[in-house]
Amino acid sequence: GTNGSGRLLAESFAERGFASVRYDKRASGPHVVENLPRLAGTFSMASHLAELAAALDVLVADPRVDRSRVIGLGNSEGCVHVLHYGLAQAAGDATVPLRGLVLAAPPGRSVGAVLDMQLSGQLSAVPGGEEILVRVREATARFSAGGSMDPDGSIPDAVADVLRSFDSPVNLPFARELWNESAADGIGAVGVPTLVLIGEKDLQIDAAADGEPLQAAAAGNPLVTFAFPADANHVLKHEPRPRTEIVPGTNYNEDGTALDPVAVETILSWMEHVISR
Repeated sequence: GTNGSGRLLAESFAERGFASVRYDKRASGPHVVENLPRLAGTFSMASHLAELAAALDVLVADPRVDRSRVIGLGNSEGCVHVLHYGLAQAAGDATVPLRGLVLAAPPGRSVGAVLDMQLSGQLSAVPGGEEILVRVREATARFSAGGSMDPDGSIPDAVADVLRSFDSPVNLPFARELWNESAADGIGAVGVPTLVLIGEKDLQIDAAADGEPLQAAAAGNPLVTFAFPADANHVLKHEPRPRTEIVPGTNYNEDGTALDPVAVETILSWMEHVISR
C-alpha cells in the first residue's frame, strides 16, 4: 500500500514541531531486488545498530535540529535496534545521545518463542499435528543450540520452508542472533525515559504475552512507562473491529486507514514531556 504509518507519523510529528528521519532497514523497500545480493550474509545486530547510528548522524547534521533533544522510535523488530542503541548509550558508546526511546510493539518474547506459539496453533488443527510439532521442536532446539534446523522429512513443506529460512546464508548471522532475543532482555537497563506502547488490537505482538514479560523486566526501572491503546494495531493504525473479526495483515497500509489517535497522542504527549525536562 501507499498509506504507511511511517509517513503518517512523520506528518503528525511535524505538526507538533518534531523533525524526523524515518527509514526501513536494509534489504527492504523499493530497492530490495538490487540490494539483497550485495548485502547477503552481512546482516547482523551490529550492522543494524550501525545503520541506526548513521541515520542519527544524518538527522543531527541538519542545523535546524537540536541534537540534545533527539528521541529514538522503533516499531516491532526495530524496537530491538533502538533498544540496543539505548543500551550502548548507557555504556557510554553513542555519538548522538538520545533523550528518550519509544518502543512501539516491541517483542517481549524471542522469535523462537513466538514461532513456537504460532506453529502450535496452526498444527493443532492438522491430522498428526502433535507428532509434527515434536519434530518441529527438535529442529528449533538444534537451531537454538547453534546447529542447523535440518527439518525432518515428515514436516509439511510449508512449515519446513519457514524453518529453513532461518538457515539461509542471506539471513545469517542476524537470524540466529534474533532467534533468542527479545526486548525484555535489556529494557531494565535503559538509562533514559522509555515509552513502551502495545496496541490491544495488535495480532503480532500481544499486549499480555509480550507486555507482561516486558513489564516484569522493567519493574525496577522507573524510567520505563507502558501504554496499551485499546484500538491500535501492530503498525499503530486505528482498528475498530473486535479482535475476533480482524484478518491478520489487514488495515495496515491500505487507502483510507488512519493512525490510531490515542496511540499518536500518547506518543506525542510523552515526547513533549521528555524534551521539556
